[in-house]
Amino acid sequence: MPSMPTWLLVLLIMGVNLTLWGGLGIVRLLDEAHVRVRLGRRASTGWGDSEEPRKLLPRRGGGIGAADIAVLVPAHNESAVIGAALESLRAHFPATNIHVVSDNSSDDTEEIARSYGARVVATPSGRGKAGALAFGVEHFGLLDAFEAVMIIDADTRLTEGYLHAALPLLDDPDVAVVAGCAETDWETTKTFSPGRIVIAHRSRLYAVVQRFVKYGQAGRLVNAVQIVPGFASIYRTRALRHIRVDPPGVAIEDFHMTFEIYRQRLGRVGFSTRAVARTQDPDSLRDYIKQTRRWSLGFWQTVRRYRGRPDVFAWGVAVLIVELVISSVIMLATGLGALFLLLAEAAPSLDLIAPFFDLHSWVVAHFSLTVFAMGILLPDLILTVVVAAVERRALYLLYALFFLPMRMIDSAVILWALGASWLTRSSGVWTSPTRRATPPGSVVATAVPAPRAPTEIQVGKA
Repeated sequence: MPSMPTWLLVLLIMGVNLTLWGGLGIVRLLDEAHVRVRLGRRASTGWGDSEEPRKLLPRRGGGIGAADIAVLVPAHNESAVIGAALESLRAHFPATNIHVVSDNSSDDTEEIARSYGARVVATPSGRGKAGALAFGVEHFGLLDAFEAVMIIDADTRLTEGYLHAALPLLDDPDVAVVAGCAETDWETTKTFSPGRIVIAHRSRLYAVVQRFVKYGQAGRLVNAVQIVPGFASIYRTRALRHIRVDPPGVAIEDFHMTFEIYRQRLGRVGFSTRAVARTQDPDSLRDYIKQTRRWSLGFWQTVRRYRGRPDVFAWGVAVLIVELVISSVIMLATGLGALFLLLAEAAPSLDLIAPFFDLHSWVVAHFSLTVFAMGILLPDLILTVVVAAVERRALYLLYALFFLPMRMIDSAVILWALGASWLTRSSGVWTSPTRRATPPGSVVATAVPAPRAPTEIQVGKA
């Protein structure tokens, strides 16, 4: 590996995307603060009814309400979690708006869903998540009956502030979809279990991507969000009717649907860090790798299919592709180099073996543990401290030294998926990680106060 300045190594490992979009996120914060100041000035001078501010921020009041949104829940053997998910949804939507598509389930998923008053249908055969979504949209006639469709996973629970944050974004007619903000469900794992390492790593990734990357991508001056996650997002039906939900040969539908929003210029992607929904993440390394492999494969397969325009979104994806490949290679190379040097320090007698001595000499000439510590380990630890402070969760610090090995696993999976995307045609078969029974409780508390109330509805278990 050729030597490189430590600062360049830090930039490549921490991410050009993190730097670029994080900077634009700061611009978005300043822009929105400036608009609020202007709104206040206009109100104080009698200009409060001016139309100009409405073009700058989503309007308050009116627009789409909870009663106008269909909820679509694809499910395959989700009896351990779907009850809590539906209980949460019943706190936000009328029961008649909730639609469950049971795809080849062999447990009590359908019976549990019906007990909560949801409309339930079973697919004729196993179709996978994307196929179940497409079947549900057509079977229930959602595109003609509702203004919007929320696609939500069966293990996801909405926080109290989700609709309060999402609905104002839909007041802007240019917004075609609102991407949910994912929060890891920490409640269903023991504090000191090995699975907490895997969950903490995924949670830290959510925080970095959503707070420092996606927030900047979703600014009104940019509009380049690269993924609308299918775990809890709301699509306008006028946009959804133009998107094929179940594209053939793609492992997951999320990236494809997002890319179609931009390719067809169906509108903007709205995103707020307040539109939070809590979801289960794998608590075993095996399930984590399996899920990450599927996500990565879906990304590369979508990139290969994409034929878009040279706009901000396309350039952002291009930067992401280059960064993923380069940073993954460097992460693996430096990680292996560090392990090799540690082995040489622990067993100096290995230098008596000629091939080992030659390799050791080459590695020492181009790399050192100091470079690894300053260029990779220290920046990663600083990132953990920042995330712990922003998320107000000191538990991240407990697992700080495990995050770098997890990132190396991610890098290996990303590179594997890149190669597999040229050789693999995915069937869409369900590969959900092992579910953990979710404790009862219809509404998940959120630490962020809600700016407005959604449409009032009467709810009660059927």
